[in-house]
Order: sequence, then C-alpha cells, then structure tokens
Amino acid sequence: MQADRASTRPPRWSRPTTLLYARPGIVVTTERFTAGRSSYAVADLTHLRTARGPHDRLAVRVVTLAAVGAGTAGVLLGFTGGLERLTAGAYLGLGAVCLLPVLLVLLGDRWRPPAHELHGHCLGTELLLFSSDDREQFDQVVDALHQARKQHRYPDADDPAPTATYWRPTR
Repeated sequence: MQADRASTRPPRWSRPTTLLYARPGIVVTTERFTAGRSSYAVADLTHLRTARGPHDRLAVRVVTLAAVGAGTAGVLLGFTGGLERLTAGAYLGLGAVCLLPVLLVLLGDRWRPPAHELHGHCLGTELLLFSSDDREQFDQVVDALHQARKQHRYPDADDPAPTATYWRPTR
C-alpha cells in the first residue's frame, strides 16, 4: 500500500478554485460555469460565441398581420382599378399603411428586445449556455467565463517554439 493512496484515486487538482462571478442562479468559477440547473466544467467549453435570440413572438405576429393587411389593401385596390381614382392624400395614406410594419418592427425591438445568448460546445455538443435580457449582466458573465477559460490554457500554447530542431540528449 502506498502512503499517498494514489492507487485508489487520482491526486487532487492543485489549482485553487476562484470565484469570478456570482449572482442568483449564475456562478462562474475558474473550474465550473453554472447557469440555472445546468453546470459545465470550464475546461470542457469550446467555441464560445455570442448572438441575439429570436424576436418576441407577439411582435412578429403583429408585424406579420400588419404587412398582410397592407399588402391585401394594395392588391385589392390594384385589381379593382381603385388606384387610378385615388387622390394624393389617399396615396400618402396608403404609403403610411405600408410603412406600418416597419415602424412596428422598430417599436417591437425597442420595447421587447431579443435576448443576448451565449452558445458553445461542451464535449462535442453545441449548447445554449446562457441567455439574458440584461446586456450589462450578459457582458459580465461572458467576461468572467473568458477569464476562467484563459486560466485553463497551457502556458506554452501561445508561444511557438523558438527553433525547430531535433531534441538530443545531453551527454
């Protein structure tokens, strides 16, 4: 039997764990990233990227209905010959109706913006790691996670070998 008991379990990792970010439901340490019920080892996370989530469903439906209504009104007026009898004011009104979906898109993104999302690969599977409506909180979590990943890099990974020679033993 060995004194350090290495035969029964591997030796513990000697690097201390440092807390980088902690808020209710979100914890980033140098070893683990936890968001909600999901927890990942920082060393397993690769290909991190940020993106914006989908638009709000209600806003998409309202814009779609407004665009269909404006298009239907234009097509009906074109087929019935009503476009030739319209006054200048009616054309301005029809133009305003056609711009309504664009204005609704801008207002919808202003009132209910798409969420900020952090995607990455964990053990070969692409996952949505974190999502937040708060830009400041999202940036803090992403910065803490990047800082944790920097500590898991090998120290020589960024510096190439100074010369490409064969290794020879010293005699």
